[in-house]
Amino acid sequence: MWRKILEVLIAIMGITYIFFIPEEPIGIKMVFKIIPMLLIIVFAFIQPSGDSKRYKLLIMIGLFICMWADGLIYWFIAGLITFLIGHIWYIFAFRHIKSSTIPKWVAVLLIAYGIAMVVWIAGTLWSEGESILAIAVVVYIVVILLMGWNAFQTGNKFAIIGAILFIFSDSVLAINRFIASVPFSDALIMISYYGAQFLFAYSIYAHYSASRKNLLK
Repeated sequence: MWRKILEVLIAIMGITYIFFIPEEPIGIKMVFKIIPMLLIIVFAFIQPSGDSKRYKLLIMIGLFICMWADGLIYWFIAGLITFLIGHIWYIFAFRHIKSSTIPKWVAVLLIAYGIAMVVWIAGTLWSEGESILAIAVVVYIVVILLMGWNAFQTGNKFAIIGAILFIFSDSVLAINRFIASVPFSDALIMISYYGAQFLFAYSIYAHYSASRKNLLK
């Protein structure tokens, strides 16, 4: 019952933040931005984990770090570094439950996408004389794609879809900030971002259920 209640609360508070909270005052906006993440962390905490307690712990650390990054993103570099650390924890988590190799077509798509984003976004920043920011963006792209790469190796569909949503969210954010204005960017970024974090939290239960079925077999 608590899981269902939390799912509804996460959806309500996410929609409230995205569509109803004004830009000012910034303090109120930051509070409402963080509330869905707090609920997602609680949601992750109540998931059964069985023998996968380490996976659950790593995911929860990643969620907690990303929650801090939500506030720090208003100071862009600080937020970028904090999200980078969050992605590293997700990589640790996904590597812990690695069950297969990444499909070749997925590997090709991720590499091609990464190269395209580096050339487009980091290349643009470099040409504008923002060399330090360009290097930071390259590092971030590499890390987030590694996160996606490792998610595909888990075989956990919730982790995989969450990773895809996270890559999409960060891509829209980068394009909107550095290249050109993206229509409905705030909604696109936050819906996919909250969706990614929720699916990472739900992947704890999905992994537990899959492990339990394998044991029963």
